[in-house]
Amino acid sequence: MEHPLMFDPDDPQLERLRAVCLAYPGAQERISHGRPNFFTVRTFCYFGGGERRGEGDHVRHDAAILVRPDPDDAPALRQDARFFVPAYLGASGWLGIDLADAGWDEVSELIDASFRVTAPARLVRQLD
Repeated sequence: MEHPLMFDPDDPQLERLRAVCLAYPGAQERISHGRPNFFTVRTFCYFGGGERRGEGDHVRHDAAILVRPDPDDAPALRQDARFFVPAYLGASGWLGIDLADAGWDEVSELIDASFRVTAPARLVRQLD
């Protein structure tokens, strides 16, 4: 069963996110579970997601990014109230932040860290 689209393809925030993500070596975009995600071999950034806050309480974050933070930074980010643990992905170390709660410099840094954690070493070497 195909998931319905859960985003506006013309969203200006998504356009800006595309520009950041697709500038990475080997980066591509696909739709997964109704949301855009950016990947090389593995996904390094999702646009939009949700979190579970209790029994049956699901909160959507349609204008957010989900990333895999640098392991050294993850504990501090988890303490930052702006970040949330996304449903399904949180158990694998992913964190989310609404774009309204972060500047684009911070968004770019989070995406860079996530790319470095998830991309093959040969692609990461192209950044350095």
